[in-house]
Amino acid sequence: MKILVIPGLTLPKVDESIVAQIRAASQGADVVVADPQSAIDEVHDAEIVLGFVNRAMFEKAKALRWVQSISSGVDMFLYDEFVESDVVLTSEKGLVGEHLADHGFGLLLMLTRQLRTALLLGPDSWNKRPDMRRQEIELTGSTMGVFGFGSTGRAMARRAVGFGMDVLALDRDPVPTTAEVDEVWEPVRFEELLSASDVVAICCPLTNETRGKWNREAFKSMKPSSFLVNVTRGEVMVEDDLVEALKTGEIRGAALDVTPREPLPADSPLWELENVVMTPHTAGASQFRAQRNLDRFLTNLQRYLADESLEGLIDKQLGY
Repeated sequence: MKILVIPGLTLPKVDESIVAQIRAASQGADVVVADPQSAIDEVHDAEIVLGFVNRAMFEKAKALRWVQSISSGVDMFLYDEFVESDVVLTSEKGLVGEHLADHGFGLLLMLTRQLRTALLLGPDSWNKRPDMRRQEIELTGSTMGVFGFGSTGRAMARRAVGFGMDVLALDRDPVPTTAEVDEVWEPVRFEELLSASDVVAICCPLTNETRGKWNREAFKSMKPSSFLVNVTRGEVMVEDDLVEALKTGEIRGAALDVTPREPLPADSPLWELENVVMTPHTAGASQFRAQRNLDRFLTNLQRYLADESLEGLIDKQLGY
């Protein structure tokens, strides 16, 4: 059995100690580490891949049976040939929520506590102090609406309760409730979630159902005083509609780690709006991430050899 490991942004270094762990968990498999450029020459006889397999690689991967993505989102895998194949796909699903939620709240506080303004003004912020104080918001008693109640949504909910917020949640699947949320709403209540929330947290994957969901109609359903937080997938938002909502005051502000186009061009109006804070898709970083992914892969290797169900299994038809 051959295992091909393709390092990437979330698994940047695969040294001999990691190779030894993979070899041990796989009971002596041939483990090959190849960068994304040379992996196409190694994939033809690989049974398992840890990393990303693009269409060109997949066409050559005649022995492939299982891929574990080194990303939580798997929309890049959903080309027809892969989706329609029997190759099993697993991911970091369920392992990234904590640091995404940290980042989401960091961005939110940049707006609600005028941290963005203070940072940009520097010493001149003292001259704007009264105006900044008038615009600051305390989150206590406000409502966060969480769209997508997986690991990221649950982590956002825990932090929201820590800030004294109430939490509403919606998911397309009948997922369990938590101590923070006693009912998970069905998708039919989407507009109700938007209209009831002071902060709307997008915590969903990118699928055919979610792409472009935050459009003109969605923003009109939100409170004019509300904030949008998105640290998962930018393509769920329609850029022109988002810009219009922010310019006209349909919503109060947006805290974004992801955008509809990436990298976001310098001429996008989102860069100029004072009620927007953005980071360049960096919320996924954590000092624990690579090890968590590797631990799941090692566990899954043992499950694979024992013909047991794998952790982080992706439904390729649904896209998550």
